[in-house]
Amino acid sequence: MSESTYFKLDLIKTITGDFADDLLVGSGGYGVVYRGTYDGQKIAVKKLHPLHGLDDKAFDKEFHSLSKINHPNVVRLIGYCHESHRKFLPHKGGLQAATVMERVLCFEYMEGGSLDKHILADSCDLDWLTCYKIIKGICEGLNRLHSEQGKPIYHMDLKPANILLDKNMTAKIGDLGLSRLVSSTNTYQTKAREGTL
Repeated sequence: MSESTYFKLDLIKTITGDFADDLLVGSGGYGVVYRGTYDGQKIAVKKLHPLHGLDDKAFDKEFHSLSKINHPNVVRLIGYCHESHRKFLPHKGGLQAATVMERVLCFEYMEGGSLDKHILADSCDLDWLTCYKIIKGICEGLNRLHSEQGKPIYHMDLKPANILLDKNMTAKIGDLGLSRLVSSTNTYQTKAREGTL
């Protein structure tokens, strides 16, 4: 797999219908997730909340590194965007010009949602073979990350909300880059209406 694509913010807005409410999948501490379509495939678009102290160079480096990971048990990063624009915001009864940094990540869309949605449901419908497949997938994904050539990758926030399932119930580890960019003392979860990234 080649490195992920840099998307212009205008393209991201087109993909998500300008971040339309009807395409909203969920929200959490890291950002808001929308469903979109790019190049004929369904994708998850995560518009990040401001990450104070994170510069563009660190953001680029992290996601260029993560985009090289190609494993069936790690959520694939498709693209990203970091773009600033000027916006007028209300301030002390008037308007104040401010520079707003938009950071967006695009991932493969995981139709099965997050693992926590399944295991915390009133009627958990996962049979033993499916549970085994999920556990094995998580282990294989972690093994791949921990044995990364040159620099192992440690998730730092692995939990059922960050284990995502595709339509075949294949487990994939998600929120990798976010856990590395944000302090590991903060734990966030995306609350989903449906599916997740």
